[in-house]
Amino acid sequence: MGLRSYIITRILLTIPTLLLLLSMVFLLMRVLPGDPVALHFEKKAEPETMEAMRRILGLDKPLWIQYVEYIGGLLDFNYFLKHGYPNLGKSMQTFEEVGGQIFSAFPATLELAIYSMIIASVLGILLGVISSKSYDSVLDHSLRGFGTITYAIPVFFLGLILQLIFGIYLQWFPIGLRIDPSVEPPVTVSGLYTIDSLIEGNLFKFFESLKALALPSLTLGIILSGMFIRLTRTNMLETLRLDFVTAAKARGLKDSTVTYGYALRNAFLPILTMMGLQFAMLLSGAILTETTFSWPGLGRYIFQRISFRDYTAIQGAVVMFGLFVTLVSLVVDILYAYFDPRIRL
Repeated sequence: MGLRSYIITRILLTIPTLLLLLSMVFLLMRVLPGDPVALHFEKKAEPETMEAMRRILGLDKPLWIQYVEYIGGLLDFNYFLKHGYPNLGKSMQTFEEVGGQIFSAFPATLELAIYSMIIASVLGILLGVISSKSYDSVLDHSLRGFGTITYAIPVFFLGLILQLIFGIYLQWFPIGLRIDPSVEPPVTVSGLYTIDSLIEGNLFKFFESLKALALPSLTLGIILSGMFIRLTRTNMLETLRLDFVTAAKARGLKDSTVTYGYALRNAFLPILTMMGLQFAMLLSGAILTETTFSWPGLGRYIFQRISFRDYTAIQGAVVMFGLFVTLVSLVVDILYAYFDPRIRL
């Protein structure tokens, strides 16, 4: 199978995956206990008023009609061209467009995921390589222990500790903000404050944005680094025992050249796969971190919507999560197939 055929096949497989995810979320949200209309009125409205609201929201229609209308809205191409995002319906609590709310909150989550992944991959790969080079030494055991402990620490616990130390006692970093309230946010281009600050040419805003990102991204980065330490160490140990590494050492090449130029490059494919999958999970699984730090991203948004049983908002957020995870997984598969032709056989 050629690379083009492989890519087309993987793209086609994403369609039923997303449809299955959407269908499961649609059904589960209506099976779970809780009435969005009752929660909207806090159970204080008259039954006639609540019934009228159900008709406005379409909750009085049969389930299959609600499902067909929802799918039809998602496939409305004219709506997408007009607004720049798919028709995900209106929130059952605020009556605003869910697509607009999601795409307003998503840049904060994306920015957090990017910097968390940078910290996790750099720290994890570097310590993993050091651990493999000092095999069975005190340093090796210490780094392995560090990797196990960091991966086992709950996100909210580490986040609270970092907030107490660096946010409250030392007051080095802000908490719950994307930028200091006294600083005007940069002009929105990408929605990522650090990128927009550089586009604007304002280094002060750039560093203020980095300060706000420091604690939440460090929390996620440290926890994820444990996985990368163990994965890098395992793959490096296998690679360092191969014949081509021995031959490179015999030719008198520098140890750093052999380690990073030969061994790490050949051990990197499994690490690349894990980086892609973890980045996708960061986009969809940062709910605890965003809630702990009051970070105004998509994870916190869906947490708030769940408490109100806001069907359309939760469905829209989960669909977008699924889309991002699928796209990142697709990119990782394509990169894997490109670097390792055996995958396409």
